[in-house]
Amino acid sequence: MSKMVVRQPQPVMDSLVSNDWSSGICDCCQDVPECCLGVWCCPCFACVISKRYGQCLCLPLLDMFGCIPPIGMSMRISMRHRYGIKGDMCKDCLYAYFCIPCNWCQMSREMKTRQIPVVLVNAAHR
Repeated sequence: MSKMVVRQPQPVMDSLVSNDWSSGICDCCQDVPECCLGVWCCPCFACVISKRYGQCLCLPLLDMFGCIPPIGMSMRISMRHRYGIKGDMCKDCLYAYFCIPCNWCQMSREMKTRQIPVVLVNAAHR
C-alpha cells in the first residue's frame, strides 16, 4: 500500500519595491496633512496608524509609560521585517525616542507607498 502526499503551494510575496524606507525620517513634506496631524496630535495619529497597520487602536497610548517608546519602536521593527526594509534596532530606538512624530509619519508614508494589504489568515483547519 502506498501513500500519496499532496502539498499545497505556499504563497510567495514578490516585491519590486526596494529594501529601503521609501522616504526619509524627516520627509514630512511628502504628505503635509499627515505630518501636521502627526506633529499637532501625535497620540491620535499614532493610534490611527496602529489600527491601519492591523494592531490594537490604543496600543500607542502605552508609549507614555516607558523611557523608550516601546510601541513605536516595535511597530517600526515589525514594519521593517514585514516589508523587508534594511536597518537595525539601534536606529529604530533612536527614531522612536527622539523623533516620535517623524517616526509615525514615516511609517504611515511607508504603508501608503507599499500598499500591501494586511491579511490575517486562520491556519487551523479541521
